Amino acid sequence: MKYKTVDVILERALLGDDISMQDGVVLLTQTDLGAIASIRATADKLRQLQAGDTVTYVINRNINFTNICEQHCSFCAFRRDDGDADAYWLDWAAIMEKSRDAVQRGATEICMQGGLHPQAQIDGKSLPYYLKLVETIKQEYPQIHLHAFSPQEVQFIARLDGLEYVDVISALQNAGVNSLPGTAAEVLDDEVRRILCPEKINTATWLEIISTAHKLGLNTTSTILSGHIETPEQQIGHLEKLRSLQQTAVHNQYPARITEFIVLPFVGQEAPKSLRRRVGRDQPILADALLLGAVARIYLGNWIPNHQPSWVKLGLAGATEALVWGCNDIGGTLMEEHITTMAGAVGGTCMEVETLQSAIASLGRPYQQRDTLYHQADSAKIYSMD
Repeated sequence: MKYKTVDVILERALLGDDISMQDGVVLLTQTDLGAIASIRATADKLRQLQAGDTVTYVINRNINFTNICEQHCSFCAFRRDDGDADAYWLDWAAIMEKSRDAVQRGATEICMQGGLHPQAQIDGKSLPYYLKLVETIKQEYPQIHLHAFSPQEVQFIARLDGLEYVDVISALQNAGVNSLPGTAAEVLDDEVRRILCPEKINTATWLEIISTAHKLGLNTTSTILSGHIETPEQQIGHLEKLRSLQQTAVHNQYPARITEFIVLPFVGQEAPKSLRRRVGRDQPILADALLLGAVARIYLGNWIPNHQPSWVKLGLAGATEALVWGCNDIGGTLMEEHITTMAGAVGGTCMEVETLQSAIASLGRPYQQRDTLYHQADSAKIYSMD
């Protein structure tokens, strides 16, 4: 089979065509600096065409309500067993305190996820506990956008309570969940998942839960955990599944969609030794993350226009660099971040709005505060560097 040249692939992408999986692998495996520069330039041009020049950010807070988890993912340094010295499970007062602090600091979003704690139940059921997590926040702060509970958490609740996914998602939505994080995706390839996270849901289940959320009117995000044991072919396979998922939502006119794509490079400093040895490094390789982000823009941008780096994993300088490799958003303030930080990331746990704005301004690009769904935040203006 004759492979297309990089120039031909990029020319077709600039004409608005979706590139093939084979094309994606060709781009992702380039080592020639000239070819990589062309990929970067194409991704940046497509970013401008698909999302504009304005770089967005969101004021948000993470609440990781427990680090006690029944699963043992090989990359995770966050999870603890119940009884460990540094295991925690936030009570309702602590959750309210964090929520109050977020609102006082201008947050429009709270992102809430946690470990799979089998004792997180009320009257022997898990769903009532998760509903109370939602209601505790939304009854006091109904205006906050609650971006909560990954497909893995949805499956966990359904399994423990003997429910269908649609019933769990509907109940969470009715309680006040506004969108679902597309985390727990790692790499959507079951060969990788059997090594990386053998106890987690499989690829088909992740896709089913996200698609069900779209049918019910709950928007989701999407992610990839990259730079560990996966191959370029598996990375592109992951992007293909996301693109197909979004195409299904669009073609079937589901009321919700994937709102953004985020590259999450693997941080291995505190990962279990077996995976650290296999990967062979502790921190992400910026060049690899940038190239994957650029190829993701080219591969997904016609269907998922918003792309975001992770300043927690890449550092602010790396995330700023990603803004010229196809990203149009620099992420959120987070206010506190535990999962990646406990893995050994050096990017920090909180980012001030002014710091994000200064990073964007250093590129000469305008910036604007957004909400979770990429609408202009109330009273937000576009600040131009002209």
